[in-house]
Amino acid sequence: MLVANQLLIFSMPGGSEWILIILVVLLLFGGRKIPELMRGLGRGIREFNDAKNNVKDEIEQGIKDKDKTTSPQQ
Repeated sequence: MLVANQLLIFSMPGGSEWILIILVVLLLFGGRKIPELMRGLGRGIREFNDAKNNVKDEIEQGIKDKDKTTSPQQ
């Protein structure tokens, strides 16, 4: 487990790598397209989280319904 954590730390980009990544993104997309790209990314993440929460709620509701129908009636 410790080895996996150490590999993860070494694989994360540092400060200079982040600057290089940002510069490459600026060159590829331009300053005007980046806000549009970020909005699209935000919408995608929000839709993913909404879908995840809906599935979670449906599973929890199904478990509650199953518990109600299988509970011993006295």
